[in-house]
Amino acid sequence: MSSNKVIHAIYNDDDVLMDAVHKTRAAHHHIEEIFTPFPVHGLDKAMGLAPTRLAICAFIYGCIGLTVATVMMNYIMITDWPQDIGGKPSFSYIQNMPAFVPVMFEMTVFFAAHLMVITFYMRSKLWPFKQAENPDVRTTDDHFLMEVAVHDNEAELVKFFEGTGAVEVKVIDKH
Repeated sequence: MSSNKVIHAIYNDDDVLMDAVHKTRAAHHHIEEIFTPFPVHGLDKAMGLAPTRLAICAFIYGCIGLTVATVMMNYIMITDWPQDIGGKPSFSYIQNMPAFVPVMFEMTVFFAAHLMVITFYMRSKLWPFKQAENPDVRTTDDHFLMEVAVHDNEAELVKFFEGTGAVEVKVIDKH
């Protein structure tokens, strides 16, 4: 059965790739994945991918960082070890908050940045020492590869992708 077969259509120009993506979606063929050597502007919209929710995560992570900074500074500077610095006693957090704003900002950015990287790697399943899943080494240099599922229409798909400007079309058994 051909359920594990895919077409690899290889392009050497990002504009030709974008046109091919539009034609492929218009013909109602399912694009499994696209491999590119650099980010192609508008490719995610052309593929019909849902917008990312990473910005929501960044906001939540920033709020966590701000909370940690506030609790940390209140405990360290007010509760645990209050100090009289430059004649300004530490009686309450609110009185000293202007001095704490840089630390609050930096902790917000620190938490957002680091937790976003961790979230991105987990979401993308990029673990340390993970084997690369790139099907063609040329996609790291100067070629673009579109992977499309084959459903008993192999000859039709090969002809279709040759007509979209692909420089090479291969049928691959995916395992």
